[in-house]
Amino acid sequence: MDHVLSGVAKFRREVYPEKAESFRELADGQQPEVLFITCADSRIDPSLITQTQPGELFILRNAGNVVPPHSNDTGGMTASIEYAVAVLGISHIVVCGHTDCGAMKGALNPESLVTLPHVKEWLGHCRAAVEVVREQKGEVCAEHLDCVTSENVALQLQHLRTHPSVAAKLATGKVQLHGWLYNIGTGEVLCYDEATRSMTPLSGKSAAAGSVEA
Repeated sequence: MDHVLSGVAKFRREVYPEKAESFRELADGQQPEVLFITCADSRIDPSLITQTQPGELFILRNAGNVVPPHSNDTGGMTASIEYAVAVLGISHIVVCGHTDCGAMKGALNPESLVTLPHVKEWLGHCRAAVEVVREQKGEVCAEHLDCVTSENVALQLQHLRTHPSVAAKLATGKVQLHGWLYNIGTGEVLCYDEATRSMTPLSGKSAAAGSVEA
């Protein structure tokens, strides 16, 4: 914890003064362009990966970068997605999975979650990804972790489309969906290609890179 506290002190002493004007502007509101949904894993830093500044990303994090399908039961993810799209007017939504994901390991082996009932129930939102891989491979095991992780990104994009605020903006072309997979070990970012149902290297050349058709 000491290094965290010293980091705060360094921020106030060295970082904030250099960006004071930007922070003063942000103090009056935010206008992020991108809703970035990713895993709560401590190894994932969205702003570092995307080299963005405060105010540019509206970030939602949870175990497994899950987007629960829309329902009448209000939850934090549902409310935050609705706010980002309907109020903040974001124009891009990224669902970013990552390699060596503990949540995906749990989804592959739900029996290991007996003592974690809430985690087990939450990862039920990833079950379809596991079943897709089972259908493709004939079975699922630890060696299929990357496949399940990729399929989970595609699944959560499907879930996003069930949210009324997202569906409305997709219908009018005001929002684009992007599925990404971040490789922790290599730093590479892959994007989901819905036409081929596969991950391909992200070009980074345009806002349309990695976009998924509605």
